[in-house]
Amino acid sequence: MHELSIATAIVEQAEEIARADGTDRVTAVTVRVGELAGVVPDALRFAFEVARDGTALAGARLVVEQVAARAWCGGCAEEFAVGMPPFFWCPTCDRPSQELRSGRELEISGLEG
Repeated sequence: MHELSIATAIVEQAEEIARADGTDRVTAVTVRVGELAGVVPDALRFAFEVARDGTALAGARLVVEQVAARAWCGGCAEEFAVGMPPFFWCPTCDRPSQELRSGRELEISGLEG
């Protein structure tokens, strides 16, 4: 389960951010997870509960904001949902898209202390 290594990295980064802000306790961490990031949100939440023990995040909750995968079609200037499994073909003009606009995110977007 690679979610445990991701959760551990989230805890470490959140601790660094909290220290830099002069905070010694974090009560919640919000992360943005893209639909195509290859991360299972429930597994990440479970792993976070394990990784947070004994840290400044002990007892903190993990808030996962899921980001839909969206692509851009240069041919007709339309943005569209890619879906799962991903399909990069424009539903408007029937051409393949080569630009993914969102869906690969995996980032901390907020901390509460």
